[in-house]
Amino acid sequence: MNARNDLPDLSQLWMPFTANRAFKARPRMLASASGMHYTATDGTRILDGTSGLWCVNAGHCRPGITEAIARQAAELDYAPGFQLGHPDAFRAAGSIAALMPDGLDRIFFTNSGSESVDTALKIALAYHRARGEGQRTRLIGRERGYHGAGFGGISVGGIVANRRAFSGALLPAVDHLPHTHLPQANAFSRGQPAHGAHLADELERLVALHDPSTIAAVIVEPLAGSTGVLVPPVGYLERLREITRRHGILLIFDEVITAFGRLGAATASGALGVTPDLITLAKGISNGVVPAGAVAVRREVHDAIVEGAGDGIEFFHGYTYSGHPLASAAILATLEIYRRDALFDRARGLAQLFEDAAHSLRDAPHVVDVRNFGLVAGVELAPREGAPGARAAQAFQRCFERGLLVRVTGDVIAIAPPLIVEANQVTWMFDTLRRVLLEIDAAGQA
Repeated sequence: MNARNDLPDLSQLWMPFTANRAFKARPRMLASASGMHYTATDGTRILDGTSGLWCVNAGHCRPGITEAIARQAAELDYAPGFQLGHPDAFRAAGSIAALMPDGLDRIFFTNSGSESVDTALKIALAYHRARGEGQRTRLIGRERGYHGAGFGGISVGGIVANRRAFSGALLPAVDHLPHTHLPQANAFSRGQPAHGAHLADELERLVALHDPSTIAAVIVEPLAGSTGVLVPPVGYLERLREITRRHGILLIFDEVITAFGRLGAATASGALGVTPDLITLAKGISNGVVPAGAVAVRREVHDAIVEGAGDGIEFFHGYTYSGHPLASAAILATLEIYRRDALFDRARGLAQLFEDAAHSLRDAPHVVDVRNFGLVAGVELAPREGAPGARAAQAFQRCFERGLLVRVTGDVIAIAPPLIVEANQVTWMFDTLRRVLLEIDAAGQA
């Protein structure tokens, strides 16, 4: 069929994080999905190399999840989460807690990664206030960090384009660690790069500058996805954990991308052997089928707030859709598929093949770095002179035309397929990217 003739009016929808004018001039429209593939409105099959937006870890349209949602919608479509509950929300919390590192067994439900981050920041402030240290209000993020689109997340985040438009309205009392991207020392690292643990010591400088008694929390992505797949250097997270613990500062891992199998374990904390005080969750928690998120909280933090309060509401925060019945059903069904199909183990078993395939692009045109961990890889291209990001944007379009969906941030192409990916599909994805890069010359003409 002629896709363009069957399109609806595109003018009313203001699309998020999208070059709206460019998209509407040349739309890429998806009509359906199954397993590893999307189908475009013109019938073209597109292999999903990015798990949607890092979220469809179990593959698309899994019957166990869609059927669970349908049953729930017919039985209990909505239940308030304020002063009322429904059993599946508690069951879902228990299932999540069972996958978290030891001690992080108190679960607060949200609806997205952005909400999970803002919730975690509020929990950190409430914890210190409950312990009589209400002066601990400073929050520390990291350069090149992405923590969603809420004001809290943008404030602790370190993406310039996200911050610039709202710079006069961001949270006060926020500081940032330097990022860990050291291409001169760590280019083409396989897994965790060897150099960069010393960058965690910058936290000691910020502690000395602001005084530890004023700092509530440090938030970092254990592996940063949205800013170009930045893998933590060996020893870096361990050093952050030691410094924060010594100064009574809470450590928050933003695992919206990395949790639920991406790194071959239930969490990046588990894969990397470093346990924070709070973990933000979303995306893979429900396989992306229903908007859902959560914060996993160390029990001592929860108890300080809840048990230390007087009668009535202990924590003045929440969302209309926290623990929504459909989200709870999707979470329970998703986690069961992860368990039944051993998808975290499967991802770990594919990691070496995936790494080798990614690094096979080392000699491809325009490639200046490849980095990877688990089932995520970042292929960085040399920027086109005077047009940063243009080369990767062209590669994204060419990949889509060849039936492969990749993710682009700046001049980094990210590949993070569903955990059900087959070995031959891994090879095909990177071979396709190589062919695309061969088509693109320095002037951007194919």
